[in-house]
Amino acid sequence: MGFFTKNVPAKSGVANGSAITIIAEGNKFSGDMSIIGRMHIDGTFEGNISSLDNISIGKSGHVHGVVKANHITVCGLLEGEVVCDELEIDRGGKVVATVISKVMAIHPEGNFIGERRMKEVGVLEHTSPVESGVDAIDSLPDKVTIKADKESA
Repeated sequence: MGFFTKNVPAKSGVANGSAITIIAEGNKFSGDMSIIGRMHIDGTFEGNISSLDNISIGKSGHVHGVVKANHITVCGLLEGEVVCDELEIDRGGKVVATVISKVMAIHPEGNFIGERRMKEVGVLEHTSPVESGVDAIDSLPDKVTIKADKESA
């Protein structure tokens, strides 16, 4: 397996001054990666990626595994599990995954196959009002709501 990582100085005027880590087309990488800064993948990555910043997957990029990041843009193929604040599937991009995100945007020529859920605390908050309409178990939603508030604090 070939592995290519290149740190490129950020363009002037970029606020965080971070570099971009690149896995180039034709190169393969597998394993677990934690990264601070942006990452662009045009090659193949299999494993887990955790980033405090943004990850982009180019047209020739293929990622299989668990991907956690702030913002993820997909022009290639992403398979597995995705946890992010924002997922953007561009033209030609394909995501086959379970997605947990606040925002998800799909270009008309992008593809998504899988399940999309909100963040865990958001699911509990959205479920409680529906359950509170059931008069027979009126006290149960109050308990669930209180528990959700404690977990989010």
